[in-house]
Amino acid sequence: MTLPALPRASIGVQLVALLLACLVAMHLVLFVVVGLFPPPRPPIYRMSEIAAALNGGALTSRDGRPMLRTTLAVLPASFEHARWPSPPVDALAAALGRPREQVRLAEHRPTALDRFLREPVTARVLLEHRRGRDGPPGSRPDGFRGAFHEHFGPGGGFGPGQGFGPPSDGHGLPPGLRLLMMREAPVFGDFSAALHQTDGRWVVVRASPEPFPTDWQRRMLLLVLAGFGVVAPAGFLFARRITAPLKRFAEAAERLGRDPHAPPVALSGPAEIGMAAEAFNNMQARVKAYIDDRTAMVGAISHDLRTPLARIRFKMEAAPAGLRGSVLGDVDQMEQMIAGVLTFIRNESTPRTRERLDLLSLVECVADDAALVGGDVEILESTPVTVEGDPVALQRMFVNLVDNAQKYGGEARIRVRREGDLAVVEIADAGEGLGAEDLEKVFQPFYRADPSRNVDAGGIGLGLPIARSTARAHGGDVQLIPGARGLRARVTLPAA
Repeated sequence: MTLPALPRASIGVQLVALLLACLVAMHLVLFVVVGLFPPPRPPIYRMSEIAAALNGGALTSRDGRPMLRTTLAVLPASFEHARWPSPPVDALAAALGRPREQVRLAEHRPTALDRFLREPVTARVLLEHRRGRDGPPGSRPDGFRGAFHEHFGPGGGFGPGQGFGPPSDGHGLPPGLRLLMMREAPVFGDFSAALHQTDGRWVVVRASPEPFPTDWQRRMLLLVLAGFGVVAPAGFLFARRITAPLKRFAEAAERLGRDPHAPPVALSGPAEIGMAAEAFNNMQARVKAYIDDRTAMVGAISHDLRTPLARIRFKMEAAPAGLRGSVLGDVDQMEQMIAGVLTFIRNESTPRTRERLDLLSLVECVADDAALVGGDVEILESTPVTVEGDPVALQRMFVNLVDNAQKYGGEARIRVRREGDLAVVEIADAGEGLGAEDLEKVFQPFYRADPSRNVDAGGIGLGLPIARSTARAHGGDVQLIPGARGLRARVTLPAA
């Protein structure tokens, strides 16, 4: 049982499906990279670490980047425009053991988390909310302060009156512990701190710049690479699915130009390409039928002309000798032309299998056959070239060209070489040549360029037209090029 063929989707439908699949894949990658992985951790500096750096101590930090220290005569204006609220400044002053007026603290590019952790009103509201939900004051010692300690370590935060911790209502922390919490209070993100010296100068400590790439930039780069890794294979497969039928379609068109009997195009790929391939196959069948019909008609006419010519020959037997010789000469010439046409049609209508062959070897065989009957034929410096074609038709083409060179030029000098993607065969003679106006006319059937071509040399005027037709059927061409003496027939064929 043969299953019915599935309908082919159009390119538009496949493109929309690809875009939707890419969007879904990118959102999944975005969710995994951003949603499931923890956010980048901001640098954390403790007031004790900043105080030690201001006092000339170490510039390292346990949870932040190294700090930078400079000494300035005048405090930068950035401290006036980016000063923090009083609780962090008080904590830094307490950690330094210096008056608040001698301490400056400024933030740079604050985040929402920084503002939340520093906002005293927010902290008090959260604390009151926890108290109202968990019971009377003091019943839950692990309230807001416990949650804060859980996230930022013991000692994180400020004491009463500095915005963090419970208000002064009798349940506050002991003074020693409150001072310890102020010294260990965290600073999130970039900052600048300054301490006034006795000589009037300021010691400024700031967080070192974040190196490139940052954690967030690395995460975005990972997102881009992961998205590209997911989308690129799908895009490649989609592009190949479209371009592969187009490539086969182009190859079929090239084969049709070389061989009208080439097999039809396989129907595959998207719907539009399948429709184009079907139309191409129908066109190829109609062209082939048209050529066959016209060829058969010409062959039938040529064959039927033999009968009246035979009657003319029979009737001329009783005519005077002078008239009989003239008319019978014309009849012989017409019979030669008819025989040539019938031979050409018979050869062209017989389909042959094309194969890969060495063009130099084929030309050598033609030259050897011509030399055996006394022809002046020589193959000059040449190189082997492989072509794909009908060996019988190509041999007949070179036989015609070599015979023409011997008849009208006295000799044939042959060269075979490769030029790029083309195989080139040049056959030169030493005759009188042709005028510029006859170089193309001689390829017309039964045309003679008199007096440069002698009628007595024989031939019916179909050799060059058949040679060009054969070359063009193989995707090449034949041209006549004037030389220093005689003509040079240049044959080009696609190299395999």
